[in-house]
Amino acid sequence: MKIFTLDTTLRDGTQGESISFSADDKLLIAEKLDELGIDYIEGGWPGSNPKDKQFFERAQGLKLKHAKLTAFGATRFAKNRVDEDSNVAELLAAQTPAVSVFGKTWDFHVQRALAITETENLQIISDTVSYLKDHGREVIYDAEHFFDGYVSNAAFALRTLEAAKKSGADVLCLCDTNGGTLPSRLVEIVEQVRRRFDGVIGIHCHNDSELAVANTLLAVEAGVTHVQGCMNGYGERCGNANLCSILAILELKLGHDTIGRENLKNLTSVARFVAELANLPLRREQAFVGKSAFAHKGGVHVSAVLKDAATYEHIQPELVGNRQRVLLSDLSGRGNISYKLEQLGLKEHLNETSRRELLNRIKGMEHEGYDFETAEGTFELLVREAAHPEFHPFSVVSYEVSTKLQSTSATRLRGNDETVTTASVALRVGEDVHSCTATGQGPVHALDVCLRQCLASIYPAIANVRLIDYKVRVLGAKGGTASKVRVLVEWSDHRRTWTTVGVSDNVIDASWRALVDALRLELMRLLDEDEGAQQADHDYSWAV
Repeated sequence: MKIFTLDTTLRDGTQGESISFSADDKLLIAEKLDELGIDYIEGGWPGSNPKDKQFFERAQGLKLKHAKLTAFGATRFAKNRVDEDSNVAELLAAQTPAVSVFGKTWDFHVQRALAITETENLQIISDTVSYLKDHGREVIYDAEHFFDGYVSNAAFALRTLEAAKKSGADVLCLCDTNGGTLPSRLVEIVEQVRRRFDGVIGIHCHNDSELAVANTLLAVEAGVTHVQGCMNGYGERCGNANLCSILAILELKLGHDTIGRENLKNLTSVARFVAELANLPLRREQAFVGKSAFAHKGGVHVSAVLKDAATYEHIQPELVGNRQRVLLSDLSGRGNISYKLEQLGLKEHLNETSRRELLNRIKGMEHEGYDFETAEGTFELLVREAAHPEFHPFSVVSYEVSTKLQSTSATRLRGNDETVTTASVALRVGEDVHSCTATGQGPVHALDVCLRQCLASIYPAIANVRLIDYKVRVLGAKGGTASKVRVLVEWSDHRRTWTTVGVSDNVIDASWRALVDALRLELMRLLDEDEGAQQADHDYSWAV
């Protein structure tokens, strides 16, 4: 059965804490949602703020191939005639083919918030829907607080739907605005509405009870054919129904047609695209599209997955554009090691004894604070070192870092004294010692510059390696500044990315270890240029 989809990330999603999209962001997201196959894209409330108004003005230049851009707003104010209401006028000015308009369904809101009679409220709904239909708009009527309203006064709640339906509303959308309705009660109410009204019934759930996805799916099973939600579950308070999960379940588990199986393969990439523009990390544990959604860590799990992925995966991750991952940690078994060697093209490098020794070393290092789940570059280095114990591209003789305050009368006057960081590094390559002193923008940069200059003449290929991200996490039990730290450094050589890790009581020392391991890994790769080792298209950062 065809289930129509309305994405409200650009409207309801932006009401979530820490979510703010520019007009440019919203245009980019609208195009992505259209490519994904969403039926309706609710772009915002043009009558509420200048940014949404600007978005709709600029959105007229979008070349949407499938989705109907939808403007959102309220029914007319009680004191206004519908043809004189500025909010309704803004809905028409947005020039969208569809309009979502919400009205009061809960008698409590009618009495307390609007301070009007029930009859007046019904007239407001009727006037607004009729006016929008007369101007050629497809109208989605959002029955705000419908489930709370139904529990309070079922007869009145149903009359509000009647007013919208008789006035020409194309969709009657039932909203669990407070997100507090339990599944059994929601199904009962949806079934009552379905028996009373034909046509398209919709559902809009909030996640305040962690039930938004479940309630949406149950509403579909009870006869709803229009679902609303947000990418990644963004939205006010605890968020809206997560459209990523809803789309995957409706298509793959319930057999309905939403965006189509082929488009579903783009779900993960679109979820990550939206998260990137929201400037928020995509939750690793998010169902279907999160990095941990198909990740396996326990040795028993991995052993089974290697035989048949279905033992611990409810769907094939590729169906939603995701991928299987096996993690390395102190919970790992030999299967984890075998899987990672296979993934990195290094399975021929180590025999069973070497693999067992490597596993024990990993568990010991994890106990010290190393993290191989997010630092597969360090794992690859351990493998290559075990496979080639005779090869030592360089060893560290010494390193030193100093930071001094550079103060002049001018900088003191401006109150912005600057610091200068100088590093000195000495490395042994074969029988020769190479040393360098350099300044940098902070200690890590200064050490990086020295390290490269010491090695550049001998190993010119390291010029292609660049640092792209740097993270520090406090680990120790001592607390405060005495704690042990873990430093994760992400690298790229224009073909792939990888992450190395360093752990120490000293943040500079931890950073230095991660720096050294990254360049040592690149030189180990150059040593072993067989087909299995050279996987230039692998993105190891993405895989962790």
